[in-house]
Amino acid sequence: QVQLVESGGGSVQAGGSLRLSCVPSGRTFGTSVMGWFRRAPGRDRESVGAITWRAERTYYADSVKGRFTISRDNAKNTVYLQMNSLKPEDTAVYYCAASLSFRGRMPTPEEWAYWGQGTQVTVSS
Repeated sequence: QVQLVESGGGSVQAGGSLRLSCVPSGRTFGTSVMGWFRRAPGRDRESVGAITWRAERTYYADSVKGRFTISRDNAKNTVYLQMNSLKPEDTAVYYCAASLSFRGRMPTPEEWAYWGQGTQVTVSS
């Protein structure tokens, strides 16, 4: 099992920034990809960013490309999602997630094997 603990959500006005953090623990040796997906009320889950375990590659949804940056600090064992130029449509619960398989692309929401409890991000206009 892999445990994931997120932090850093909150409320911000449109155009603002937030940084989410995720600390993985447990049986992480088989993890290939870390990332984030979000769920907004009335909408399907959406994978927004992913990074390979050794941070060689990153992937982004078109909806966040150029605004969000995913990174990994191995010394701190932490994965980050820096979110800039936030829009009201970014409002959602954001989940840190882990996949055991690397498919050369961002995992679909159904392909994440583990995820955390989620952190709320609210962007007001």
